Amino acid sequence: MIKILALLLLATLLSANPKIYSALGDVVYDNVEKIKELKNIKELQEYESEIDRYVISVYAAKKMGFSADMNSEDLDKKKYLNRLRKLSKTNDMFYKYVQDLYKESIEKEDAKLWQKLINSGLIDTQRYKYEILEFYFAHSSELDEQGVVKEFLDRDKDLKTKNTKKNTSILLNEEAQEDKIKSIRKKDKLKQEKTQKTLEDEQKKKKAEIKGK
Repeated sequence: MIKILALLLLATLLSANPKIYSALGDVVYDNVEKIKELKNIKELQEYESEIDRYVISVYAAKKMGFSADMNSEDLDKKKYLNRLRKLSKTNDMFYKYVQDLYKESIEKEDAKLWQKLINSGLIDTQRYKYEILEFYFAHSSELDEQGVVKEFLDRDKDLKTKNTKKNTSILLNEEAQEDKIKSIRKKDKLKQEKTQKTLEDEQKKKKAEIKGK
């Protein structure tokens, strides 16, 4: 019975958030598992101990938040709010790490790191949708079609076809332009040769007239 109650309590802690100060708390609690997974990204492993401490603090705060929900004591609520504010700052710090690393991965064209970051849940993928797809198509040979990219492509099933058609269209247009330029140059050359021949014929005619006199 005790084990069942403990499991129910754990399930509640994981699936729901305290109602008190939810505007601040929801962001912290909804991101904690995502931040925990950052330890699996090599470039962020230097923060592993900080992440572990943060995760433990968040779980403790969540338990405290549920107690505050049931307790009318202002002192407990104030203590909980102060703890939430500190955790919120740490959440923002990890969030900024991920944003900076995301931009860096694009600049360095580090496709593998880029894919881990967009699948971390800490990037606003809807905001960067077209940037993400553009990067994916440019590096598709290095990447797997998974996670966020797969969701975007599944939603727009003809996107790949459109992208291929667009590239083909650009290529054909470039070839057409090149042929057009060659044709213009050829016409100009023929016109120049014709003009040159006309001048030469006129000169010969004038010379003949002079000799005749």
